[in-house]
Amino acid sequence: MKEFQIKTAQNISISQNAANVGTRIGAYLIDSLIIFFYIIFAIFAVAGSVQSMDYLWSLYTLLSLPVLLYHLLFEIFMNGQSPGKMALKIRVVKLDGSKPAMSNYFIRWLTRLIDITFTSGGLAILWILISGKGQRIGDLAAGTTVISEQSPIGLRHTLLQEVAEDYVPKYPQVMSLTDRQIQNIKQIKFEALRSGDFDLIDKLAKKTASMMQVEPEEKNMSFLERVINDYNYYTQKG
Repeated sequence: MKEFQIKTAQNISISQNAANVGTRIGAYLIDSLIIFFYIIFAIFAVAGSVQSMDYLWSLYTLLSLPVLLYHLLFEIFMNGQSPGKMALKIRVVKLDGSKPAMSNYFIRWLTRLIDITFTSGGLAILWILISGKGQRIGDLAAGTTVISEQSPIGLRHTLLQEVAEDYVPKYPQVMSLTDRQIQNIKQIKFEALRSGDFDLIDKLAKKTASMMQVEPEEKNMSFLERVINDYNYYTQKG
């Protein structure tokens, strides 16, 4: 799982975990299996209702539309996920971590012919490996990537967070908060960054400052990081 840094319009750095090639191939195979069974079902459903060759081809053309539009429609209406992506917990997002617009999904879908269909996925795999941000050609054109939502277990999932030996705390008022409150602050911050919800970051910072009865001098993200680090400093040193 390759991690890369992006900067949002708010000048906030976010770590994104690009979905690895194996996971994306797995999602593609699951989607292909679903399409395969749909095609088999459609063939048998049509076979018993043949009236004329013109009618038959018209019906096949109509039934082929879900296959043609499969990835486009699922990604638009399922927030960047096809059934295969959902099963393996990966998602299409814009490079700033926000939800793609319909135009982004449309560009990705159009370019499938180039880097997936015509090259059996070989070109897509090559670009994913060399792009550094998990992007195939369609992602490069659309300004998107595919991220993994299976974040590795680490310190950010626990209350404990390492602080440097020479760390100097700023807010002793942080000790008025409980372990549960700090854990909630940490989790909400992480989820807000992952979804690109900067309004939530702003509300979280204001609520935290209110609970501590302080007037932060830092920007919202820096303040929240300071609160978490200060709490860990005082609890570990105490």
